[in-house]
Amino acid sequence: MKPQLIVALDVPDGAEAVAMLDRLPAEVSLFKVGLELFCAAGPGVLAPFQARHKQVFLDLKLHDIPRTVERAVQAAARHGVFMLTVHAAGGSAMLRAAAEAARALGPHAPKIVAVTVLTSLDQQDLADVGVQRTPADQALALARLALAAGVDGLVCSPQEAAALRKEFGSHPLLVTPGIRLPADVLGDQKRVATPAAAVRAGASFLVVGRPILEAADPAAAVQLVLRDMAAA
Repeated sequence: MKPQLIVALDVPDGAEAVAMLDRLPAEVSLFKVGLELFCAAGPGVLAPFQARHKQVFLDLKLHDIPRTVERAVQAAARHGVFMLTVHAAGGSAMLRAAAEAARALGPHAPKIVAVTVLTSLDQQDLADVGVQRTPADQALALARLALAAGVDGLVCSPQEAAALRKEFGSHPLLVTPGIRLPADVLGDQKRVATPAAAVRAGASFLVVGRPILEAADPAAAVQLVLRDMAAA
């Protein structure tokens, strides 16, 4: 599977999302809709993507009791989303409920990917919430839990992708946020890599937001990312 770019439309409203959608080149077929945009504009914000035949990665990071997550997966599927996130830390029963809810919907159901360790967290952040493992070890432990429960893939930093790919082989989807070009500002991200490094590590999907959205020319920024991915 050739690695694909997902542009994260982390913008404050639907109008800005549509404007950015129409500014970007046709090569971009996958877009992330996250909490900010979904909470601001609601499910109706997904319609412009469908009208333009674009696929949506709905990044809501579901983390609740199994029954609630099961119903949320069913609701998201009605909007035709391609991929949906849950938190691996929600536990086996919750993960299994999400995976089984998706499987029951047939071949057009959303792919379920489990978030391991947020790219904004480092060793000290984990220690602050009582986790003594390193980010790499925590990501691996949660990955084992999630894949055993039947999810389709994992969300991890590009720094953990190579170890997860080595451990689990080619089957699971690996979605890597925290992608930055060498000249980019890190912002609140701590565990990052370039597009080329993420591809070499085995990422299936690279999620890129601010380096594109905040560029003077977002379309040109997309081309820079795609060239760096191709170089790998």
